[in-house]
Amino acid sequence: MRRLRRLIQKRSLRWSEGVCVLEGPDLVEAALRAGTEFEAIYVDTTSATSPPVAALLANAERAGIRVFGLNREVLAQIADAKTPQPVAAVVRLPLSELSAVKVTSLVLVLHDLRDPGNVGTIIRSADAAGVEAVVLTGQSVDPFNPKTLRATAGSVFHVPVVVCSLDEAFAHFAGRGARILASVVHGGAALRDVDFSGPTVVVIGNEAEGLDVEVIERCDAALSIPMVGRGESLNAGVAASLVAFEALWQRRGADEGRPRPSLEGS
Repeated sequence: MRRLRRLIQKRSLRWSEGVCVLEGPDLVEAALRAGTEFEAIYVDTTSATSPPVAALLANAERAGIRVFGLNREVLAQIADAKTPQPVAAVVRLPLSELSAVKVTSLVLVLHDLRDPGNVGTIIRSADAAGVEAVVLTGQSVDPFNPKTLRATAGSVFHVPVVVCSLDEAFAHFAGRGARILASVVHGGAALRDVDFSGPTVVVIGNEAEGLDVEVIERCDAALSIPMVGRGESLNAGVAASLVAFEALWQRRGADEGRPRPSLEGS
């Protein structure tokens, strides 16, 4: 059990062993449905007969996954979540290779994003909006730490997640003819004026400082989200979500006849 706790706490151990810990029936079920490689599942023995947990364990048994019963107090000591979950699992890192990412629509690159909730939200929105991949570069948070995994609500198993250097990301996407755009607070093209019909990569910067000038200058152009209030900037998770759904809106408009903006009055 000490190893499970250390996997939750230490990024270096997760990456050296190539595994992470999932907490909660929903996240474990999402990994099962996605065909993720499991090491084992751990269940609170007092919860094993509850309908959702019993159904999950039945699916795990059909998949040939080892299941171990634990005392509730032991599972609570392992858990990262404030409200201990009745199920936890150790799975292979759901990590994709940069070389496998083919840019035909939109890819989001997150550079130096430090907040687990923001990164998890972006992965969840990327999944919902059909983004091809989410790439983390620089000093970004580990996408496989418990807080980020919970914030993805299982989407980490549906959208490719890549971790690499910014140089590697730029070289890969430029070599495949993608247009690379920097997301900036002011001075870029208005989001609704950006053409997302071709292969596009949008780089989202650090929550507090945004993108460095050097990074912006390496991009082909910049985009900004128009704001009319007094706030200085948008949360990085919100900004990335707006970009992802604008790209989806444009692609659907091209395929089905351009729809009215969702917030436009009748």
